[in-house]
Amino acid sequence: MKITDLKIEKFHVELTEPFKIAFAEIHHTESLLIKITTDEGIEGYGEAAPFAPVTGETTEGCLSVLQMFRQGLIGMNPMDIEKVHVMMDGLVHGNGSAKCAVDIALHDIKGKVMGEPLYRVLGGYQDTVQNDITIGISTPEKMAASAAHYVKDMGYRILKIKAGIDPEEDLRTLALIRQEVGPDVRLRVDANQGYDIAKAEFALEGMKKYGIEAVEQCLPDWDLEGTAYLHSMVSGIQLMLDESIHTPKDAARACRLNAADIFNIKLMKCGGLYRGLQISTLAENFGKTCMVGCMLETKIAITAGLSLVAARKNITEADCDSFMYYKDADTGMPGGFTREGDMFRLSDKPGLGLDISF
Repeated sequence: MKITDLKIEKFHVELTEPFKIAFAEIHHTESLLIKITTDEGIEGYGEAAPFAPVTGETTEGCLSVLQMFRQGLIGMNPMDIEKVHVMMDGLVHGNGSAKCAVDIALHDIKGKVMGEPLYRVLGGYQDTVQNDITIGISTPEKMAASAAHYVKDMGYRILKIKAGIDPEEDLRTLALIRQEVGPDVRLRVDANQGYDIAKAEFALEGMKKYGIEAVEQCLPDWDLEGTAYLHSMVSGIQLMLDESIHTPKDAARACRLNAADIFNIKLMKCGGLYRGLQISTLAENFGKTCMVGCMLETKIAITAGLSLVAARKNITEADCDSFMYYKDADTGMPGGFTREGDMFRLSDKPGLGLDISF
């Protein structure tokens, strides 16, 4: 089997309302969708969802890189996924979102060739995933109201609360949220690099009374030594790394420093499922667990991310919720998974199991 073509299309998504985190406010998103075609008529779909503050990529830059990859891909066997990654890494450093698009498409093809859904192709640990829902930064009162809505009206039992601008305001928000949702809902916090060490120590100590189970990326992405210091000083709350972990090499360094308990794997950072599996295996060997998160992605990348969670035992958490903020949650791509409350069941259709045509 050989790759005969790679087609690229831009995909614009409107959010139902602006989404605010510590370093950005987002009103809409734009992805690049790709289709890889083979000489046997099997098609695989992938997605690049660049986010410049995290991946360093823009849509136009991703488009140029994907066009570069197209030249190398034509004639290759789509089942040679490692060989394709070697080719892409040899052409350009970084650019995880562009590499991710190709990687997902190849895994979609692999699942279709095998006649198996993606979660089985990747490991097959289970077919259901409990997903969290994220609350963007707003006033404490509005964030508490959102928390109540997600729990009482939509059935979510795990909330991820954005923070990192003002630790005192963050603590007031958490107090109101805990009051609204009660003691049994799991709460975790994402500071998105917003704290320094002093603010992080203050915030982490204050969060204990609200039963916060984990706090993500307290410090700037480059400061693994500072995060390791926090990890050595803090008890009762797990620390998670996101923006600090792009590649398996980043994960290895974080493991050597014992800088965190959990790694947030994002396909757009690491370059897709192949590298995500490597990070998961590395973390497992150091006694760490993983979560799979997301950028603002369509159902293509969301289904791929959920499939990775379902595939591996040591990926214990899912933060693949961005499609819930879109005016069309399906993004015109039915299938992939079904949802009941916060429980997501992966499709048994081969590959991604999505109904796509472009």
